[in-house]
Parts: sequence; structure tokens; C-alpha cells
Amino acid sequence: MMHSLSFLLQVANPQLPPTMGMFVLMGLVKAGAAFGIYMLCVAYTTLAERRVAAWIQDRLGPNRVGPEGFLQPIADGIKNFMKEEALPDGASKALFIMAPAIAFVPAMLTWAVIPFASPLPVPGVGLVDMVVADLPVGFLFTLAISSLGVYGITIAGWSSNNKYALLGGLRASAQMISYEIAMGMSTVCVLLLAGNVNLNEVVAQQGAQGWNVLLLTLAFFMFAVAALAETNRVPFDLPEAESELIAGYHAEYSSMRYSMFPLAEYANVITSSSLMVTLFFGGWDIPFTTWDNLPPWTITKTLLTMALYVSKVMFFVFFFIWLRWTVPRFRYDQLMSLGWKVLLPMALVYITVVASLLLGLDAAGVARTGWAFRGAMLGMNVVFVVLVFWVLDRGRLISPAYSRVERERLARMRAVADRGDLLSGKGA
Repeated sequence: MMHSLSFLLQVANPQLPPTMGMFVLMGLVKAGAAFGIYMLCVAYTTLAERRVAAWIQDRLGPNRVGPEGFLQPIADGIKNFMKEEALPDGASKALFIMAPAIAFVPAMLTWAVIPFASPLPVPGVGLVDMVVADLPVGFLFTLAISSLGVYGITIAGWSSNNKYALLGGLRASAQMISYEIAMGMSTVCVLLLAGNVNLNEVVAQQGAQGWNVLLLTLAFFMFAVAALAETNRVPFDLPEAESELIAGYHAEYSSMRYSMFPLAEYANVITSSSLMVTLFFGGWDIPFTTWDNLPPWTITKTLLTMALYVSKVMFFVFFFIWLRWTVPRFRYDQLMSLGWKVLLPMALVYITVVASLLLGLDAAGVARTGWAFRGAMLGMNVVFVVLVFWVLDRGRLISPAYSRVERERLARMRAVADRGDLLSGKGA
């Protein structure tokens, strides 16, 4: 009798967690809806890339298929499905066919643990978390699964029986090893502040303490750079450098198998943007208010937080696209040096300082939700930002235009060139 009463109470009160049956049913509904919406977003990110590129280059971009070119991704999909599949001689057939799926699936799975809105009260069901799978180790899941995508790229390069494709696959694996370490270590400071690896708890921590981008700006910078390298985007697109490797790891692919690689790249862009928003920009949290973080939960809260979350993700997707059409490609030695000689030591020092400061503040009894704690973290953050971007760097470490020629020798060469111009009359 008491069990039946508690069951009816759960059904009647949407502020309570759902029953096990409803939990499973809503999980299936969320998974199906998230997959459909995610695939649609990935497809239309290709259109966004082309339109933003056209805007930057002062041209029109796709504008013929549908109103303002809105149906262009659908036309591209139909074209790719109708094109002939090619299998190069000497290729490993099974691995050649499996590689695109191996590259694409991890990007889809990673997004499943990222919360995208406040809980939704559903009458007759209960309180539904707006995340496909709210794992207690959600952040560790993202790191583990996202690193698997490089296997698809490496296998694609090796199985093609093409030397250029193999070099592209090897570059991708070396790049992943170099930047996966920096990406993981840059988020240690976030986990130290949150005290939890559950992404919902990370969002709640930022609602109470403030966005991590203000308290841990250097960690955000390292994460953003590593995310660019992980997604093989400019200025880290060495695995598919046209001037060196034809088309890189997917040189032998055609039709829909080829399309899976760009789709995987755009899926990774959306997932990386979602992670940046969740870890450093409060996730679905609305700034300067606690109204959205406290019960009772309402449909209005869910819709507003979801809209803000989507807006933040769209901004970072634009950021990825804008960088691609603005920044030149790194040399390969610059790419490796940045990962091993700059980001990794910087992350180690940063973790040590942040952990020491947190330990000292906790020992002094400073509450983590108070202004004294925020002021101490913000002061440490300002010092680090000034040291790295103003004092230490000055265009020598982080700048992609860094030259292997010593600065003094370069100054002498420029002085000789200037004197030559004056003698020849060019400087007049």
C-alpha cells in the first residue's frame, strides 16, 4: 500500500525524480531526439562554414538551393550518396570501410553526457534531467571517448595503401598525443574547483562561484588551443595539409565515406564548443542570477537555459570557423613545440599554483561561495594572464610567426636590408 502511494505521489508531483520505467522511457526519447537534432546541426554547420567564409572573403557563398541556400546541405548529401564508391588497389578493405564510422561515432557519444538545460518537470513522468546520460563520471567519459576518434583517422591513412594518406594519419596520432595531455591537464583546475567530475556539478559550481573563464582564464586558453588541435582545425590542420599531403588521410576516399570525415570534424567542433561552454562559461547557467539554479523547476526555466546554452555553443562554433579563415597554418615543428614545450609545462605550473591557493584558502576557512574566495582566485588569474600573454610571451612563444632565426641575427639582417634600400634609393 505504501509502495503504491509513493508511486502515485511521484506521478502526481513533477518535481520528484521519475520512476525506473519512466526513466528508461525518457532516456530513449532523449537519445533519439538528441541524435536527430545533433545530426541536423552537424549538417547545417557545413553551410554555416561556407557562408561565414564567404562573408569574410566578401563573396556570396551558397545561395541557389532553397531560400538563401538553406537546402544546400541536403543537396550535398544527395550528391554524395549518388556518387560512386572507390576502393584503391592494395587497400585493406574491412578497415578502409570501417574507418569513417570509427572517426564519427566517438564525436556523437561524447555529446551524450553534456547537460544542455535545467531539469524539465513533465506531468505524469517526473523531473527529467536535460542530458542524455547523466553519468557520475561524465567528464572522464568525454576525455576517454573523444580520444578514440583519432583511431579512425589513423586507420583510414594506413588502410588506403597511400603514402600521403599514411603520413596524414601519423600526423593526426602524433598531434592527438601532444595535445590530449595538455587538454586533460588544463581541466584539472576546473575539477579542483568543482570537487566533482559530474558535468552537472561543474555547472552548479559555476552558478555559485562564477564562471570559470574569469577564475581560470589560462586553463580556458589551453583547453581552447588543445580543442583546435584535437579537431584538426586551422591552425592545426596538418593531417590534411593540401600543399604537403594532397588531401591527407582521406585522399583515397570518395562518396559518402569521404563525407563522414568532414561530418566527424564538424561534430567534434560542436562537441568541443559544448565542452568549453560547460566547463568555463557556466553551461546552461544564466549569469547574475540564482533563479535558474534553484527549485521549483519550470518549463520556462528549461526553455530559457536551453536557449542561452545554444547561443553560447553557436558563438564558439562561429569562433572555430572564424579562426579557420583568418589564421595561417602552423609549421609542423611549431605545432609540436607548442604542445610539448609551452602548453604542457604551463599546465603543470598552473595546476600547482591553483591547487596550492585552494589548499591555503580552505585551510584559512574562506568559503568558496564568498567574495573573498572569488577575489583571491581572480587576482591569481590576472597575475598569470599578465605573465603569460604580456611578460613571458611578447610574440616569442605562442605566436605562429615565431622564427628559428635568433632575434639579434634577424635584427642585423633587417638593418643590412634597410641600408641596401637606402643606397639603392628605394627608401627615398
